[in-house]
Amino acid sequence: MPSLGTSAVLTRNDFRTLFLAALGGALEFYDFVVFVFFALPLSELFFPKGTAPWLAQLQVYGIFAAGYLARPLGGIVMAHFGDRLGRKRMFTLSVFLMALPTLAIGLLPVHAQVGLLAPVLLLLLRVVQGIAIGGEVPGAWVFVAEHAPKGRVGFACASLTSGLTVGILIGSLTAAWINHHLSHEQVLAWGWRMPFLLGGVFGFIAVWLRRWLSETPVFAAMRERKELSRELPLRAVLRSHRGAVVTSMLVTWMLTAAILVLILMLPNLVQKQFGLSPDVAFLGNSLAAFFLCLGCISYGWLVDRIGDRQALLAGSIALLAGTYVLFGDLANGGQHFLLLYSLVGFLVGAVGVVPTVMVMAFPAPIRYSGLSFAYNVAYAVFGASTATLIEVLAERVGHMAPAHYVAITAVVSAVVAIYLLRQRRAAL
Repeated sequence: MPSLGTSAVLTRNDFRTLFLAALGGALEFYDFVVFVFFALPLSELFFPKGTAPWLAQLQVYGIFAAGYLARPLGGIVMAHFGDRLGRKRMFTLSVFLMALPTLAIGLLPVHAQVGLLAPVLLLLLRVVQGIAIGGEVPGAWVFVAEHAPKGRVGFACASLTSGLTVGILIGSLTAAWINHHLSHEQVLAWGWRMPFLLGGVFGFIAVWLRRWLSETPVFAAMRERKELSRELPLRAVLRSHRGAVVTSMLVTWMLTAAILVLILMLPNLVQKQFGLSPDVAFLGNSLAAFFLCLGCISYGWLVDRIGDRQALLAGSIALLAGTYVLFGDLANGGQHFLLLYSLVGFLVGAVGVVPTVMVMAFPAPIRYSGLSFAYNVAYAVFGASTATLIEVLAERVGHMAPAHYVAITAVVSAVVAIYLLRQRRAAL
């Protein structure tokens, strides 16, 4: 297992690096996810009048999914140069590429103004967002892990993940505020533009913040000792680390399901499938996103205490149980929705274990490329299909379909944790 630090104590500089990286990540992730919180008004504005609501929403979720399909392109290219030229350069480039399309979405004409050009432009800008986030998230995890002292990698990766989820919280609070203070007509007229324009400003603030970050000690040492990968990093990953790629992809599946279904999609699902009001749905989502931030940090602390495999196993089982309890309550009227959604938000914090599992799976010279390839391909396969799949399953199979889907991924994650535990014991 690669060493990622020399000290067990987080210094003042370590905390500064974690804070700046997490804050920048929060601002960028807000830009990427705010789209889904406004899927319903976008479905009315960017497609012809008279389109069946379910079809318009399906098309909007398709555009949302396009961002996930584009992630591998950005991830592979940025990871290649991140392993060759440095982590910091790509870390800054990714947030710049996110700010521009987010700002542009807020300025787009709608279907009533330009016809079919409107959804085409929305799709193109969403693809650019996907390219940016494909380089951002893996690069961020590698960046903070290689800055972290030995024995604090779990906390560092989980803190960054918590920062990313703060972006979800900001998006959720923005959606809650707009839905509470503006009428549906006002949202359609101009309110939907506010979160995207705000996100563009957030993105440029993140670019400025990252000026103060330094290159990771691990990469600087490799460059000085001339240990950087001499061949195409991705080729080395696919030739010698296929097992690490597969296990990383499987745990990423659990991460995508937990975040997409339980955090990003649930506000719309509970309105359509269980009849909850928008105010209650988005208040619950804001609470869940807040407790998700705390959950990520808690699971990161647990990783440094008991190990990443053990924490992944415990977190997967807890997530499975919590998901069924929440959906069972919703099926019976949702009397405890706010309380249980907050609890499930905390349990979704198990995703904070996933980056540590992946960082530890790859050696430093090809770490960015290995993690980025596995994470982004898995997100393209699972993330791009999840929104549409859940929408269809919830309509045709039943209200518990989303819970069953999350449960399947949690079981797969638990099996991976058991496999990795046995692999480690066999190596001792």
